[in-house]
Amino acid sequence: MSKKHIEECVRTSLEGYFRDLRGTEPDGMHDMLVRAFEKPLLEVVMEHADNNQSKAAQWLGLNRNTLRKKLLEHKLIS
Repeated sequence: MSKKHIEECVRTSLEGYFRDLRGTEPDGMHDMLVRAFEKPLLEVVMEHADNNQSKAAQWLGLNRNTLRKKLLEHKLIS
């Protein structure tokens, strides 16, 4: 899957979101979208990295401590 395909999937989902709002103005979209995207991103990356936080952090371009904080926020580790 190319970056362009991922962008198109996001665009299509956002267009559907606005259709579902039926004219109601959205609020707090950025935080909502980051949270909606971040958890599955972390789950999939951690799975493919065999739950190796150092490897996953490297793949994501994050500091390992930042990754750990995000995993805790999403209750993916305890």
